[in-house]
Amino acid sequence: MSRRTRRTLLIVAAVLLLVAVAVVLRSKAPPEAARLLPECDGIVYIDLRPIRAFFHKDLKPHQRSADYQQFIDAIGIDPERDIDQVAIALHRMSDPNGPNGPVAYSMVLVGKITGQRLNAWLNAHATARESYAGYTIYSIPSEGRTVRVAQIGYDTVAVSNFPTPEKIHAIIDRHRTAAWPLSGSTLLEQHYHDVPLLSLAWGVGQIGLPFSESGAIHIFGFALPLEPDSTIIASVRWAGSLHLRIEEIAPSQATAASQAAALATLVTLARGFTQPLTPNAANNSLKELLKTAVVTQRRDRVVVTATLPGDFFAGL
Repeated sequence: MSRRTRRTLLIVAAVLLLVAVAVVLRSKAPPEAARLLPECDGIVYIDLRPIRAFFHKDLKPHQRSADYQQFIDAIGIDPERDIDQVAIALHRMSDPNGPNGPVAYSMVLVGKITGQRLNAWLNAHATARESYAGYTIYSIPSEGRTVRVAQIGYDTVAVSNFPTPEKIHAIIDRHRTAAWPLSGSTLLEQHYHDVPLLSLAWGVGQIGLPFSESGAIHIFGFALPLEPDSTIIASVRWAGSLHLRIEEIAPSQATAASQAAALATLVTLARGFTQPLTPNAANNSLKELLKTAVVTQRRDRVVVTATLPGDFFAGL
């Protein structure tokens, strides 16, 4: 074998090895939409593509208001049909009673959601525009806040209602390095490995923030024995049925034991409270969820598992 042939084979082998490493890294990496999110307190991600594929028979269009339908017609985008992925970053506000409320959001939306009609709508409704790294950021007033929007790819839109533009700037900056599968926020680096494989929807970090009220997390009207700033890993995945898994990382093993006992008691009480409720789709789903809920403790972690009703995503 000639020296040139050996050199060619070595180069081909090196290239194949690099490709294999890249494929493995990307398979273990968070979705690109989530990797684009800025530093934050919590992240929620939903992949709507498998949800539509698995549950399309249950997904019925909901009644739309005239204003909402007019907005959809104007931008040429139907969110229920055209959005494929949603990644949301939660930002705790230092003053929960301030003008920006307790939580701000930054979002990355992926799908058939860009185009001239959306650009025309943003131009018509923007109160200010900023040019950043070659992209136009539109400032849209909404409910006392400023929502910043930028089309950062042929299928990607960035949105943020954080009081300052730093979060949407960070999304644009991350978009430049998105091809590198290990890029992403500190929160993803610390906890994405805890998310079960093939999850359709998941959340990590302080994802209880939007549900916090008077220092407690409220779900379905029940106050959970968890702090809003608890680190939680929640997921929904399909394995013949929809499996819900919520895991809290407690400050200590003793705290985990106490919270697990309190949650188990709450589940038992909730089953009794909901039993007399009038049968309908929402009440039946809640009863099914509580019926299958199991609370366990593993060292400093509290784990709640349950089976979600088949029409869960239809309700969303």
